[in-house]
Amino acid sequence: MNNSQLLQAFKGNNRRVPVWLMRQAGRFLPEYQTIKKILTLKEMFRTPEIAARITLLPVEILKVDAAILFADILTLPSAMGFKIDFVDGKGPVVGNPIESAKDIKRVGDFGDLAYIGKTIQIINRELPGDIPLIGFAGAPFTVASYLIKGRGALGFSSAVRFAIENPQAFHTLMKVITRNTITYLNLQKDAGIKVFQLFDSWGGVWREKDYEQFVLPYVQEIFRKVDLPSIFYLKNCSHLLKCMERSGAQVLSVCETVTIGNNTILNKTKKGVQGNLYNGLLYGDDTTLRQEVRKLLTAARKHHKKYIFNLNHGILPDIEVEKVRLVVEEVRKFKWT
Repeated sequence: MNNSQLLQAFKGNNRRVPVWLMRQAGRFLPEYQTIKKILTLKEMFRTPEIAARITLLPVEILKVDAAILFADILTLPSAMGFKIDFVDGKGPVVGNPIESAKDIKRVGDFGDLAYIGKTIQIINRELPGDIPLIGFAGAPFTVASYLIKGRGALGFSSAVRFAIENPQAFHTLMKVITRNTITYLNLQKDAGIKVFQLFDSWGGVWREKDYEQFVLPYVQEIFRKVDLPSIFYLKNCSHLLKCMERSGAQVLSVCETVTIGNNTILNKTKKGVQGNLYNGLLYGDDTTLRQEVRKLLTAARKHHKKYIFNLNHGILPDIEVEKVRLVVEEVRKFKWT
């Protein structure tokens, strides 16, 4: 992996800007859609040969600098006894959610996730030698947001209410999820991932002081106990950058609420920075898209020696593949030094 531009970026030794994209193996790829016509999401996740194939697709099609494991942030709680189904148009639905503080007692450690290890091993046999595999997990609060009341994308409000009304039970839940997340990520490490990203998709709903109380200690524990190059993604993060800086992650992945190149905290940090082309721009014309990519790259070059190009969030499902390929090509030809 000495030739991996992504891994070298963690030390600032990369010769060009590495690029990978959140949801790069997702619904916008026709090859993915072909598989999905035959198998359910759950079958795709749990069939190592299929999950490996989907993981490898963007490396082959887009020429990105990393693969990211095809899985879901609820893969872990599904192995912890939660009944999770993936419903088109609704996302994940939890059949036995946490309804009250007493339900915390039934939340335990996860069972068999051997298929994840097998998937990673298959991927690594197929990946080019300079392309690392990124593993990932959902941050504890984001996972809890789905499990409490089982409300999916609207669950953060229920999770916030639960935390404020039942702080002791909430912290107990966060401790259990954190413990399982550390074990899960170390399972991925043992199987062969080279980097991991922690996704806190709903953490941005908190004020800074509340994030410090209810979320940050658990995020810090994960980064402290998983010894791999690490990335922390936090959606709606502009008011929480100080918390991100203290997270223990080596690279801070920021959303569109932060202006790279014009942010005091990021301009002073010694950590790497990842992001944050607005995904909606991929609907635009080619000329504008190229200009926006180069604008971001130029801004990042001024301040961040350790920089990884990515989007503000995942690729939207109706984006044209050629638009994504254009972005990757524009990044790869940018002169970094």
